[in-house]
Amino acid sequence: MTRATARELGEGRLLLDLDFRDTEGLVAAYLLPSDDGWTLIETGPTTCRTALLDGLRAAGVTPEEIRRVFVTHIHLDHAGGVGALAESLPRAQFYAHALGVPHLVDPTRLVASARRAWGAAADPLWGPILPTPAPRIEPLHGGERFPLVGGELEVIATPGHAKHHLAFFDTRLRGLFTGDGAGVRLERSTHLRPAVPPPDLDLDILFSSLATMQRTDPRFVLFSHFGPSPDGPADLGRYRAIVTEWRDVALAAAHEDPDPDAVARRLAEHDALTLRAEGVAPSEAERESLVSGYDLAAKGFLRWFETRGELPPRAH
Repeated sequence: MTRATARELGEGRLLLDLDFRDTEGLVAAYLLPSDDGWTLIETGPTTCRTALLDGLRAAGVTPEEIRRVFVTHIHLDHAGGVGALAESLPRAQFYAHALGVPHLVDPTRLVASARRAWGAAADPLWGPILPTPAPRIEPLHGGERFPLVGGELEVIATPGHAKHHLAFFDTRLRGLFTGDGAGVRLERSTHLRPAVPPPDLDLDILFSSLATMQRTDPRFVLFSHFGPSPDGPADLGRYRAIVTEWRDVALAAAHEDPDPDAVARRLAEHDALTLRAEGVAPSEAERESLVSGYDLAAKGFLRWFETRGELPPRAH
């Protein structure tokens, strides 16, 4: 059952909870007012389409009023629903990184990747991944600016988590929409978890992108997983150290046993110690794993280590 929620963030900006996996507080979309209608950041997967449309209604916004839709990157929990929403948002133009646009127009590889990673669970988890009509989607490279009420939306290229990752900065709100570029921090939690999946994780570039985001000097940091952080600028400052800790744990584990499951277990053990030290309930780790699992982190690190020559290549 979807829960239609729209929450005021200030300056007329709104957060929509997409009720991913029938769970509140996992995947957020954001509504920003512009003079000609509304701008939407993130679509979530197709399984969140009904919750998103219900959220628009709760906000008093009609689908026809959505004029621009931006996605931070094309991973399915952020952009899997683009194709399904193209018909539902008839006046909207969609925007994604130039490297991601071809995969949204022809999602064959996205579908195949989802089936490899999740098997039979892919369809109920993500729903159908539909093609987006090419005229309805435009490529971004970073540096573009789009009008908002009282300011602009600046597009920032932030690769590292993925080659096709973008962040967005709302100059009026002084809000930075980080996608997965600054990790996962769920609401009402102090815990910050790395988002470091395969296939094209690059930690050097990720750290450079993190510095780029810090230079925007945001007042608010708004996570796709999930919502505005009460101390977001501090989160940007500490994210590099947390990712570095996880990298070191993963590399030590991989030298002992390069099996992804073994590395994932070691990461989970390390994270349990962090949760305990922060006074965060273990159940929070379970919720975080719904959007950023230890298994994905292990596979992302292992691939990164192999590309760097820190581990011999594995048979895939």
